[in-house]
Amino acid sequence: MKVKLLEPNWNSGVSIVNLPHSELIARGILCLLLDVDGTLLPRTDHKISIPVKNWIHTAKSYFRIHLISNNPSKNRIKKIAEQLNLSYSYKASKPSRKELIGFINKTGEKKETLAIIGDRIFTDILAGNRLGIYTILVKPTNSDGFANLNSKVQNFEIKLSLLMGALKK
Repeated sequence: MKVKLLEPNWNSGVSIVNLPHSELIARGILCLLLDVDGTLLPRTDHKISIPVKNWIHTAKSYFRIHLISNNPSKNRIKKIAEQLNLSYSYKASKPSRKELIGFINKTGEKKETLAIIGDRIFTDILAGNRLGIYTILVKPTNSDGFANLNSKVQNFEIKLSLLMGALKK
């Protein structure tokens, strides 16, 4: 595996609620593919926090947004998508590109104007990089909508990526 595939285009260092919309607009992004578990809410939560809802509400005025999750529960992802009034894909099997390509083919979106935002290097970032779309790594989200700086999974993936030479300190 080429280690560059594990390197996000933008390692934001913040949760999604602190990601500036203006930066995305400046990069020519028109459509966002958002991971769900970890990125929008913890895997065990069912209700989207107010800060995340507010971020999404503002983002909708600038971007087309689609949720793309590896979670196999259609019911869970559907309920989350309904809270945000967004389209969704579940059981995406990222880093597989199949669901991403299906979305692009169905909507006609151009890769150059797409960005994938996620909290996982070996799923979200790898999938986006394999497809050649802009990748943004965010910190996992706590129940309050703000960054979980102590995510064991993300911290492990970052350490492994550093060892492989994919990320720089």
